[in-house]
Amino acid sequence: MLRIASLLPSATEIVCALGAADGLIGISHECDFPPEIRGRPVLTRSRIDSTATSRAIDAAVRQVIAGALSIYDVDAAQLAQLAPDVIVTQDLCEVCAVSLDDVRAAVARLAHRDHIQIVTLHPTRLADVLGDVERVATGIGVAGRGAAVRAELERRISVTAAIAARAAATTRPRVVSLEWIDPLMLGGTWMPELIELAGGQPVGAAAGAPAPTVSPADLAALAPDVIVVKPCGFTLPRALAERAVIERDVIAAVPRARVYVTDGNAYFNRPGPRLVESLEIMAACVHPDRFADLQRAHGHAIARLA
Repeated sequence: MLRIASLLPSATEIVCALGAADGLIGISHECDFPPEIRGRPVLTRSRIDSTATSRAIDAAVRQVIAGALSIYDVDAAQLAQLAPDVIVTQDLCEVCAVSLDDVRAAVARLAHRDHIQIVTLHPTRLADVLGDVERVATGIGVAGRGAAVRAELERRISVTAAIAARAAATTRPRVVSLEWIDPLMLGGTWMPELIELAGGQPVGAAAGAPAPTVSPADLAALAPDVIVVKPCGFTLPRALAERAVIERDVIAAVPRARVYVTDGNAYFNRPGPRLVESLEIMAACVHPDRFADLQRAHGHAIARLA
């Protein structure tokens, strides 16, 4: 089995879904699922205090970027010691995970650099995420499993989407997703697609596009019926710790909307297998009457605030 280093949580989940967890010899500091990968050597660290408020994190990120610095560090010494055959990384978002340039710089210092394959992921749409399952499978030498895992994910998506489509034939609520709290940032990339598959009408952001920053007044102008708050990297309790900000900038701005807070660490923001569960959570928020079973199943990840 190839020796695999995964430098982002979604890739780690893909590797494990492909049945290759035993080949994972190193992970990122944010990789926490599935549980069996915990305790593996960690190859990255963040320069940002992830326990700070969303406003403080945003300010710190902007300061690091303004200084032309990297938000994350790669442990090149640990990487050399582990001697991976394959490194899975990304070049979509330097805020979300270690950058491709930093990975290449670390690999360039390794004695066996010519024998390392770097698999780079750049998903912006749901189809890209599904394609990445097969891309990773090929990269780690289990190409046949990739097609099977993708097919099962597509089957589960179609089941939820079919029920949601029947609900949407009666009513299709206007839905906004928020991937950051302070400042408010709308969910772009694959989020509008998830909203549409869940039987909602995505407003404010385009599929495949980056997340735009908006003001409370901008949010109100979108006139959403449903708002799903799923801050990137925040568990549900972590997001609820900023309830006062949500009440001030979201609920007060759109008092007639149903407002849900969800686990944005495990779901929605990780472009991997659990986007299927993310779709189910979205469907439970958009059409709660039609998806009572999913509300119960994912109750640990959803809180309604308004």
